[in-house]
Amino acid sequence: MASEVDISNLALSRIGDEATVSSINPAEGSAQAEHCARFYPMARDSMLEAHGWRFATRRAVLAALSISTWTWSYAYAMPNGLIRVLAVLPPDAPGDADTQRYETETDGAGTPIIYTDQPSATLRYIARVTDTAKFSPLFVDALAWLLASYLAGPILKGDSGVKIAAACLNAYQTAFSAAKVSDANQRNVRAQAAAPWIRGR
Repeated sequence: MASEVDISNLALSRIGDEATVSSINPAEGSAQAEHCARFYPMARDSMLEAHGWRFATRRAVLAALSISTWTWSYAYAMPNGLIRVLAVLPPDAPGDADTQRYETETDGAGTPIIYTDQPSATLRYIARVTDTAKFSPLFVDALAWLLASYLAGPILKGDSGVKIAAACLNAYQTAFSAAKVSDANQRNVRAQAAAPWIRGR
């Protein structure tokens, strides 16, 4: 399994930087480590938000809030570490086909809120996963390309940095598409048609 350091070093190698880092959290002190420490969380969270990865998908019972809901019937607090809402559901809903209408806002104190008309709502969402052991190999590959595109400009600078950043971003898009397809193939949520001999019963 790849660590944050492994992913950072893979990204550095993809922009042609021969340096390696041994720690980015905290950063070890080199310019490369400082850049990786700054951009790695941004690249990771961008990838998490961009697709409903199964390793990052969570379901939680929402905590009701006693606040004005305006045109909605209920207000709920968002779970900690939420990256992206997938569906607001009744408590016994088997899947997203039963998703309810909702709206997200942030109040004056900076608290993120979910408004909906669903009582006792549950939430399916993408969580901020920091444990790299949960990442699939194709997710790691795409993440390293995206991080490389972030690193190229600050480390290489000038026209060379711009060109390599663009090339890394193109490679990321290809790798990301492959990772999405692989992730989607890990689930089957469509109802299966009954065999003719079963329907004839």
